[in-house]
Amino acid sequence: MVRVGLEVLRDENFRSLWGMRVGAVTNYTGRTRDGTHLMDLLRAHPKVRLEALFGPEHGIWGDRPAGEEVGSCLDPEVGVKVWSLYGRTRKPTPDMLEGLDVLVFDVQDVGARFYTFLSTMSLAMEAAFQAGIPFFVLDRPNPITGTHIEGPVLEMRFSSFVGLHPLPIRHGMTLGELALMIADRWLSVRGKLEVVRMEGWRRDMWWEDTGWPWRNPSPNMPSPSAALCYPGTCLAEGTNLSEGRGTEVPFEQMGAPWIRGSQLAEELNARGLDGIVFRPVSFVPEPLPSAPNPKYRGIRCEGVLLEVKDKDAFQPVRTGVHILSAVGKLFPEFTFYEDRFDRLAGTEDLRMALEDGRDPEDIVAGWKDGLEAFQDLRIEYLLYT
Repeated sequence: MVRVGLEVLRDENFRSLWGMRVGAVTNYTGRTRDGTHLMDLLRAHPKVRLEALFGPEHGIWGDRPAGEEVGSCLDPEVGVKVWSLYGRTRKPTPDMLEGLDVLVFDVQDVGARFYTFLSTMSLAMEAAFQAGIPFFVLDRPNPITGTHIEGPVLEMRFSSFVGLHPLPIRHGMTLGELALMIADRWLSVRGKLEVVRMEGWRRDMWWEDTGWPWRNPSPNMPSPSAALCYPGTCLAEGTNLSEGRGTEVPFEQMGAPWIRGSQLAEELNARGLDGIVFRPVSFVPEPLPSAPNPKYRGIRCEGVLLEVKDKDAFQPVRTGVHILSAVGKLFPEFTFYEDRFDRLAGTEDLRMALEDGRDPEDIVAGWKDGLEAFQDLRIEYLLYT
């Protein structure tokens, strides 16, 4: 049975936080297996004082749409200030940290570089170190395993909030492991970092192997299967393709009004990609609380649904490159939003290669040296077998 960092700390009676005024960076996912939230455990503890909460993208309760700014407020139910790290600032300011003795981070990640909780953790850790207070990471599983890595390694000139550090798109690490790497390699300040390790988690575990219920880390991440497709299909956000927002299966289907789904599915299935079958699909993106203004709102789109047959064989980033290649080959209406796509990819090389019509397998092969170097780099920071 997997016990996450929060449960390990709880079972130690939060001893390492006794006497401290705590700020917690968390959201809806910062819970034990039975659903008890971090803030409730801290509020109830006689020797710990919860002084402030900090919410990442989507807010403290994970109910705000992607990209929507969130304001800070005093939560009457919790009785503490809730600072937004996705509004006027994305890094805690000295004023926000004033009076705190420690900053604790507990958020469920999905294993992709451009999922913004990783950037929030990095910026919050840097702010804590600059303020001279310790930073605790309560570790949680990588739902798409800690063994698979994929994609181009980010070039620093494309560093942004959807990728601050030179990591591949699918990094195969937990946030605790990444915190150790970031603090050691890429922060300009030093400080005290404490990673509360999980118990019972192995690198080869998929989310379904952990026995944990899935709690949406963000509104458009409704399932482990969406998280698995996300490292590849999220690239569609940098194009005029719909990535399925405004439907029941975001990131598991892609399409547009000018696509013929049967033609695209036939082209992709003929490529014989590992672990995946493509089904023709038709969908109409509609306004939802999770996606109030989806791409092609109210317009019928055709495209493909990704049906993963073998999770270990399936390579989502490679698959995403093939989808973009096939769409570009078959449909002249396809276009890139250059700045957005390059930030997601972490390089302009991927877009330029696709625009030039290069073979997707040659593109993927070009990542080999960068991935091997990253594989060597990450070894000393891995906490789990």
